[in-house]
Amino acid sequence: MQKLTNKEEELIELFWQHGAMFVKDIVALYDEPKPHFNTISTMVRTLEAKGFLDHEVFGNTYRYFPIISQEEFSKGVLGNVVTRYFDNSYKHVVSALIDEDKISVEELEELIRKVQNQ
Repeated sequence: MQKLTNKEEELIELFWQHGAMFVKDIVALYDEPKPHFNTISTMVRTLEAKGFLDHEVFGNTYRYFPIISQEEFSKGVLGNVVTRYFDNSYKHVVSALIDEDKISVEELEELIRKVQNQ
């Protein structure tokens, strides 16, 4: 899965929240000062080229829609983090969470039960 910039992530999140949209609809969602139409259009086409969006034709304009769910994206990002920073080991991830007091014993027990029930 290709990496996204922070602005691209913000944009794909708008699609997950609102569904299929025209570029003018996206621009309308932003607060003032609104980004320029061409800026959003370029970002949308970039997301399409990266495989996150597709479009359908309506006359002489396009309506864009996400083709990757938020869950798929999250799993891909997590996988990249684990590979890049934790030597491709989920055990190292959990160990880091334990070392930093970011996960409780109850949460660990819940995860163990989940694994045992699979």
